[in-house]
Amino acid sequence: MTVVREIMTSAPRCIDTDDTLQKAAQYMASDGVGSLPICGPDGELKGVLTDRDIVVRGVAQGKRLSDPAGSLNQGVAVTVDADDTVDELVHTMAEHQVKRVPVVDEARLVGIVSVADVARSEPRQNVGDLVNALSTP
Repeated sequence: MTVVREIMTSAPRCIDTDDTLQKAAQYMASDGVGSLPICGPDGELKGVLTDRDIVVRGVAQGKRLSDPAGSLNQGVAVTVDADDTVDELVHTMAEHQVKRVPVVDEARLVGIVSVADVARSEPRQNVGDLVNALSTP
Protein backbone atom coordinates (compact mmCIF):
# COMPACT_ATOMS: atom_id res chain seq x y z
CA MET A 1 0.00 0.00 0.00
CA THR A 2 1.35 3.43 -0.99
CA VAL A 3 1.93 5.94 1.81
CA VAL A 4 1.85 9.71 1.58
CA ARG A 5 5.63 10.02 2.08
CA GLU A 6 6.11 8.28 -1.28
CA ILE A 7 4.07 10.77 -3.33
CA MET A 8 4.45 14.10 -1.49
CA THR A 9 6.65 17.03 -2.41
CA SER A 10 9.31 17.11 0.29
CA ALA A 11 10.48 20.19 2.20
CA PRO A 12 8.03 22.76 0.81
CA ARG A 13 8.86 26.42 1.22
CA CYS A 14 7.00 28.07 4.11
CA ILE A 15 5.85 31.65 4.31
CA ASP A 16 6.30 33.19 7.74
CA THR A 17 3.21 34.66 9.39
CA ASP A 18 4.93 38.06 9.39
CA ASP A 19 6.11 37.97 5.76
CA THR A 20 4.08 40.11 3.37
CA LEU A 21 1.38 38.92 1.01
CA GLN A 22 3.58 40.23 -1.80
CA LYS A 23 6.45 37.98 -0.71
CA ALA A 24 4.04 35.03 -0.59
CA ALA A 25 2.84 35.80 -4.13
CA GLN A 26 6.44 36.10 -5.33
CA TYR A 27 7.32 32.72 -3.80
CA MET A 28 4.26 31.14 -5.43
CA ALA A 29 5.19 32.62 -8.81
CA SER A 30 8.87 31.62 -8.63
CA ASP A 31 8.08 28.11 -7.35
CA GLY A 32 5.13 27.55 -9.71
CA VAL A 33 2.77 26.65 -6.87
CA GLY A 34 -0.69 27.79 -5.81
CA SER A 35 -0.25 27.54 -2.06
CA LEU A 36 2.27 27.85 0.72
CA PRO A 37 2.23 26.53 4.25
CA ILE A 38 2.21 29.37 6.80
CA CYS A 39 4.76 28.87 9.56
CA GLY A 40 5.20 30.81 12.76
CA PRO A 41 8.48 32.11 14.16
CA ASP A 42 8.80 28.78 15.97
CA GLY A 43 8.71 26.93 12.63
CA GLU A 44 5.39 25.27 13.45
CA LEU A 45 2.67 24.98 10.84
CA LYS A 46 -0.01 27.63 11.40
CA GLY A 47 -2.11 27.22 8.27
CA VAL A 48 -2.04 27.35 4.48
CA LEU A 49 -2.19 30.39 2.20
CA THR A 50 -3.44 29.95 -1.37
CA ASP A 51 -3.23 32.20 -4.39
CA ARG A 52 -7.02 32.35 -4.22
CA ASP A 53 -6.82 33.58 -0.61
CA ILE A 54 -4.63 36.47 -1.72
CA VAL A 55 -6.69 37.45 -4.74
CA VAL A 56 -10.26 36.74 -3.72
CA ARG A 57 -10.35 37.00 0.08
CA GLY A 58 -7.53 39.52 0.37
CA VAL A 59 -8.91 41.93 -2.19
CA ALA A 60 -12.45 41.55 -0.82
CA GLN A 61 -11.17 42.44 2.67
CA GLY A 62 -9.16 45.42 1.41
CA LYS A 63 -5.80 43.80 2.16
CA ARG A 64 -2.63 45.40 0.82
CA LEU A 65 0.34 43.48 -0.52
CA SER A 66 2.31 44.88 2.42
CA ASP A 67 -0.03 43.18 4.92
CA PRO A 68 1.29 40.05 6.69
CA ALA A 69 0.58 36.66 5.16
CA GLY A 70 -0.76 35.51 8.51
CA SER A 71 -3.58 38.05 8.24
CA LEU A 72 -5.34 35.72 5.79
CA ASN A 73 -4.78 32.58 7.83
CA GLN A 74 -8.06 30.76 8.47
CA GLY A 75 -6.82 28.69 11.37
CA VAL A 76 -5.36 25.26 11.82
CA ALA A 77 -4.63 23.46 8.56
CA VAL A 78 -5.97 20.03 7.71
CA THR A 79 -2.92 17.76 7.70
CA VAL A 80 -2.01 14.15 7.09
CA ASP A 81 0.78 12.08 8.55
CA ALA A 82 3.66 11.10 6.28
CA ASP A 83 2.96 7.44 7.01
CA ASP A 84 -0.80 7.61 6.29
CA THR A 85 -1.93 5.56 3.32
CA VAL A 86 -2.99 7.28 0.12
CA ASP A 87 -6.50 5.95 0.80
CA GLU A 88 -6.50 7.83 4.14
CA LEU A 89 -5.21 10.92 2.32
CA VAL A 90 -7.97 10.74 -0.28
CA HIS A 91 -10.57 10.36 2.46
CA THR A 92 -9.18 13.40 4.31
CA MET A 93 -9.09 15.53 1.15
CA ALA A 94 -12.67 14.61 0.25
CA GLU A 95 -13.98 15.03 3.79
CA HIS A 96 -12.46 18.50 4.19
CA GLN A 97 -12.87 19.55 0.53
CA VAL A 98 -9.18 20.46 0.12
CA LYS A 99 -6.92 20.02 -2.89
CA ARG A 100 -3.59 20.42 -1.11
CA VAL A 101 -2.60 19.06 2.28
CA PRO A 102 0.48 19.70 4.41
CA VAL A 103 2.23 16.50 5.48
CA VAL A 104 3.57 16.18 9.00
CA ASP A 105 5.84 13.72 10.73
CA GLU A 106 5.80 13.93 14.52
CA ALA A 107 4.06 17.33 14.24
CA ARG A 108 6.77 18.82 11.97
CA LEU A 109 6.05 19.89 8.40
CA VAL A 110 7.86 17.52 6.02
CA GLY A 111 5.96 17.92 2.77
CA ILE A 112 2.84 18.88 0.90
CA VAL A 113 0.64 16.68 -1.24
CA SER A 114 -1.88 17.70 -3.90
CA VAL A 115 -4.58 16.18 -6.05
CA ALA A 116 -2.00 16.10 -8.88
CA ASP A 117 0.29 13.95 -6.71
CA VAL A 118 -2.59 11.55 -6.11
CA ALA A 119 -3.38 11.52 -9.84
CA ARG A 120 0.18 10.51 -10.69
CA SER A 121 0.21 7.65 -8.19
CA GLU A 122 -3.27 6.15 -8.15
CA PRO A 123 -5.50 4.25 -10.56
CA ARG A 124 -7.87 6.40 -12.61
CA GLN A 125 -10.99 5.32 -10.71
CA ASN A 126 -9.58 6.48 -7.38
CA VAL A 127 -8.59 9.82 -8.88
CA GLY A 128 -12.00 10.19 -10.50
CA ASP A 129 -13.70 9.50 -7.17
CA LEU A 130 -11.54 12.15 -5.47
CA VAL A 131 -12.15 14.78 -8.13
CA ASN A 132 -15.87 14.04 -7.96
CA ALA A 133 -15.86 14.37 -4.17
CA LEU A 134 -14.02 17.69 -4.35
CA SER A 135 -16.44 18.98 -6.98
CA THR A 136 -19.56 18.15 -4.99
CA PRO A 137 -20.64 20.72 -2.40
